Amino acid sequence: MTLSLGSLVQSFFTDYLPVQKGLRQGSIRSYRDTIRLFLCFVSEQRGGSIASLAIEDLSFDRVLAFLKYLEQQRGNSIRTRNQRRAALNTFYSYLALRVPEMLAACQRIAAIPVKRTSLPDTHYLEREEVTALFRSLSKQGRLALRDRTLFLFLYNTGARVQEVADLRMEHLDFVAPAKVHLHGKGDKWRVCPLWEETVKQLQQLLAEQHTLPNGYVFCAVRNRPLTRFGIYKIVRRHGATWDTGSPQPRRVSPHLFRHTAAVHLLESGVEVNVIRGWLGHVSLDTTNRYAELTLRAKAEALRACEVNSGVSAASRARTAWKDDKTLLEWLNSL
Repeated sequence: MTLSLGSLVQSFFTDYLPVQKGLRQGSIRSYRDTIRLFLCFVSEQRGGSIASLAIEDLSFDRVLAFLKYLEQQRGNSIRTRNQRRAALNTFYSYLALRVPEMLAACQRIAAIPVKRTSLPDTHYLEREEVTALFRSLSKQGRLALRDRTLFLFLYNTGARVQEVADLRMEHLDFVAPAKVHLHGKGDKWRVCPLWEETVKQLQQLLAEQHTLPNGYVFCAVRNRPLTRFGIYKIVRRHGATWDTGSPQPRRVSPHLFRHTAAVHLLESGVEVNVIRGWLGHVSLDTTNRYAELTLRAKAEALRACEVNSGVSAASRARTAWKDDKTLLEWLNSL
């Protein structure tokens, strides 16, 4: 039986991405945007409607033309172009499995190189700035407790905004050592410790909201759960009124707290593998980027590598994370 393009696209989004790859809705929406944009481009190039497209229309040359169109006509950055390319690679890999006749084209598309681009600047808050920001938050008002708890939870856990939006009361464990179970990318769960102050604020918020065991922790009016966009709006609103004392205003976002948590953990001497598990990074390379963010981290690394004259290199002190696994083992046991 010949498969239609429509049925393949449908099964890609309803079965392959959510079931076989275990992607969450936010990631699936990103794939959807790329495929929709690509199909609209192909239909325009072909001079017909999307409904009339066939699998053969999705050729290697059309993919090359689409990537060129993204940069030259839509004005997308190289980073966005690379992201769209990666989404198309996943889609064509799926096509190769379902339509063997497309294998040659899929292999050529997989060989399209990623364009080099510099890593984006990673911003974070100094400890003094975090203190000043929390002092600027109102303690009065109907939603003051929710907003303060939200900021504290973001800073404590370094959670992604979707992880915070999905947080339910049943994911919290206040029995010492207190912890939270976060549902992250790739349908993976991880455990983060909670500070005493975070536990106190969460307990007050849950009591005030009369949250049910399976209810959402961070809610808008009428106990409707906050969306990721709602959380962004709250954080940016408070960030806009925060007086940094600098002529350059700081752009405060939920992800800024993720970077801040990582840097402060690193500065406190927490081993980088623990930070990777704390933040839910797949690759250690992602976590290692934070080691380049502060002069203090660089100075500590320099002192750790320094060898005094007359001392054998073999006796050089090993980095703590290679030997001391106590904290890592404790986190793994949670």
